[in-house]
Amino acid sequence: MERDKRARNFRNYTVWQEAVDYATKIYQLTATLPYFEKKGLCDQLQRAAVSISSNIAEGAAKPTDADFAHFLDTALGSAYEVETQLTIAHNVGYLSQEQFEMLLNSIVNIEKQISLLIKTIRS
Repeated sequence: MERDKRARNFRNYTVWQEAVDYATKIYQLTATLPYFEKKGLCDQLQRAAVSISSNIAEGAAKPTDADFAHFLDTALGSAYEVETQLTIAHNVGYLSQEQFEMLLNSIVNIEKQISLLIKTIRS
């Protein structure tokens, strides 16, 4: 039997807090990328990064575990998008190896936390 979860507070999830911090770092990074990328890679990175914490928050407001897990799936997909876009940014020389590794390690950690939360909710 599915319980009512309207009392979830997304601000209490460590993964939401880290995803917000991560999106902030992505905005700081994209401010340094070439101007011609503003409508390309910058927009894609920003949207995907913001989508992670936004979907965690939106899902937390849903009444069932199944609904929450669905939004967490979307957040995880957005995290994978960010990972892909960072790889491309690194490959074309927009990120140093140090920047890339720091951002990659952080997003992989967020992905692991989201995956664990999904697994916990669905079990």
